[in-house]
Formats: sequence, structure tokens, C-alpha cells
Amino acid sequence: MGTTLGEVWREVLSVQPEPERWIIVTAAVLALAAVVLGPPWRIGRNVVTIAHEGGHALVALLSGRQLTGIRLHSDTSGVTVSRGRPTGVGMVLTVFAGYVAPSVIGLLGILMLMSDRITALLWLSIVVLAAMLVMIRNIYGVLSVVGTGAVVFGVSWFTPAEVQAAFAYLFIWFLLFAGVRPVFELQAQRRRDPSPHSDADQLARLTGLPGALWVAVFLLVNAAVAALGVWLLLF
Repeated sequence: MGTTLGEVWREVLSVQPEPERWIIVTAAVLALAAVVLGPPWRIGRNVVTIAHEGGHALVALLSGRQLTGIRLHSDTSGVTVSRGRPTGVGMVLTVFAGYVAPSVIGLLGILMLMSDRITALLWLSIVVLAAMLVMIRNIYGVLSVVGTGAVVFGVSWFTPAEVQAAFAYLFIWFLLFAGVRPVFELQAQRRRDPSPHSDADQLARLTGLPGALWVAVFLLVNAAVAALGVWLLLF
């Protein structure tokens, strides 16, 4: 990487060569294993929570709501608080955005990977995390966001292009696949310990449609996005 601002900017905007296909496939397998297996999932679930709450926050702002804070917890749960009308389309979209955010972010990342903007993808991730950090309201949330950003920055600044590419594909594959498992976790929690505060049950109150239907919609959207991502990158 260059040391002046101009050199850094040119590096960020430069086009990197697409990695060999075996790297892309290996990254997909590792990402899928990180979602399926318990130990890596417990760590990676924090990244999913960041994406989930970031989705709530972004859509809240886009729908004209006032974002007041985000909290991320060590049990990988999170809360995003915004002010505005308690009902209406804006509120529905804000609540809906959380469970589809990781998959949608993964799909957007794929579009950048397909244009070979690997470094730009990593730096955009850092910018988004920095913007989100401003709204974090608890210590664990700060540590989680800063830690994630530090890892991405370290890879983008200190490693060669081949390592950056492998990491970027692993990161995006993980987000793409990780959108599905939390939906099953949501439904399992709704059966085990029903709560009116889950996203599905909030949507049920806002729309009059059953919470189980919203769980099915989450699953359908995320599975479809994952399938599209696999097709775009591997076929």
C-alpha cells in the first residue's frame, strides 16, 4: 500500500485480479462450515448481528426515522432503537430489514467482487463499520465493531493481494450463507420461549399477518439470495 493519501486512494480504487477458482471454492466451503459448525458460528454470529442491526439502522434512516442507538450483546443479540411513527410502511421496512440484511449485504459484496474491486470492498466495509460505531451505545458493541473493523483493516493494509482476495471471498460467502441459520434460530426461539419482541412478532402486530409467515418470508428471501450468489460466483 502507498503511504500518501493519493496513493492510498488509487490503491483502493484499483482493480485486482480475480483469484484462482480453487480459492473461491475453498472460501465457499470454509464459509459454509463456519455457519454449520458450532464453535466458529459462535464467533461469526457476532458479525451477523452487526449486519442485522446495521440493516435495521440503515432502513430506519432511509425511511425518515430518527436513529437513537444500537446495542450489541455478548449473547449475539442486539437492539436498534429509532424514533418515529410506531406504525406504517417505514416501521414495517425497518423491522423487516434485520433478518435479510446479511444476505443482501453478501449479494452486494458479490457484485463488487465480480467487478474485481476487492480492496474497495474491504475499505467500504471499514467505512460502514466506522459509521455504525458512532451509534453504538454499549461497551461490548464498541469492542465487537472495532474488532471486526481491525481485522478487515489489517487484511487490507498488511497482506498481499492474494490474501485480500481470499479473505474478501470468505467474508462475502459467510454473509451470504449466514443469513439462513438465524431464521431457524428465530423460529426455534419462538417455539421455546415466545416473545412479542422478536422481529417476526413485531411484524405480526404491525401488519396483522402471522409471525410464522414472516419467518417463512425471511427464509425464502435469504435462501433465494444465497442460491443467486452461488450461481453468480460458481456458474
